[in-house]
Amino acid sequence: MKKIGVVTSGGDAPGMNATIRAVTRVARSKGLEVSGFERGWEGLMEGTFRRLTRRSVGGILELGGTILYTVRSLNFQTQAGLRKAARSLAKNDIDGLIVIGGDGSFKGAFELSKEIDIPIVGIPASIDNDVFGTDETIGFDTAVNTVVTEIDKIRDTAISHERIFVVEVMGRTRGFLALTAGVTAGAEVILIPEVPLKKEAMIQTIEENKAKGKKSGIIVVAEGVGDSRKLALELEQKTGSEVRLTVLGYAQRGGSPTARSRLLGCLFGNKAVELLSEKQENQVVGLRQGKIGTTSLEKSCKTTKPIDANLLRLSRVLAT
Repeated sequence: MKKIGVVTSGGDAPGMNATIRAVTRVARSKGLEVSGFERGWEGLMEGTFRRLTRRSVGGILELGGTILYTVRSLNFQTQAGLRKAARSLAKNDIDGLIVIGGDGSFKGAFELSKEIDIPIVGIPASIDNDVFGTDETIGFDTAVNTVVTEIDKIRDTAISHERIFVVEVMGRTRGFLALTAGVTAGAEVILIPEVPLKKEAMIQTIEENKAKGKKSGIIVVAEGVGDSRKLALELEQKTGSEVRLTVLGYAQRGGSPTARSRLLGCLFGNKAVELLSEKQENQVVGLRQGKIGTTSLEKSCKTTKPIDANLLRLSRVLAT
């Protein structure tokens, strides 16, 4: 092992830069060269990379986003694209590859592993926290804190105007962000894609709260649940309360990573380089019950991470 490649793929997450920094400095301490491929899988296919050194990754620990950039590549999803990426790795003498990204990125990495004969290690970085094999992904804590900060501000207005606010957060297919942020922000109702929407139960909750003298409320909705605007209008019509919608959008992806997200970036980056040095093939680094470990890339891609049903039940108890 002389040279490793690193790529950030899929949606950006706070802490990716901290991870790039850790990978680079740990690898250089072991005498390894590091090539950072730019613009995700597109850069890997085209062979567009920059040489990463201890100094070139200085001053990026606290930065959100990724200095290597990232795009979603349709070309990489084809057999021709995978083979092009494999040829690029061979041409640039890459002996091992680290992929920093989420569930979709690892599925791409798994398909690529069938085309190449070098080890691949995945580092989970995603605000969705949907990667099987780790209790927490890099960037998740930052995104949760961003959402909670905004909901705290919205609640001030909700109480002042005696309104109900529907707050839409990211999560097209999974509700980890909505659930964790909703619980920690004290939301009265939390809607996630994993649990079918029961409007009658939600309306009943609002009516019961009104009967108790609670005239305001927060409903946190993962974007994958459905049309939040339509939901807000229907709630207003059926409850007689003033209902407003706030869509938090891409602000959830940005910002300086929290200490937690930076720490995971450092720990996961270190472990990933160790795995490549030991030539352990096709693994995903993760945090399980407080310890850094690994899961096979294939198992991570083919297994759905379960939502915490106990946390969802607790949220309903705490909201009463």
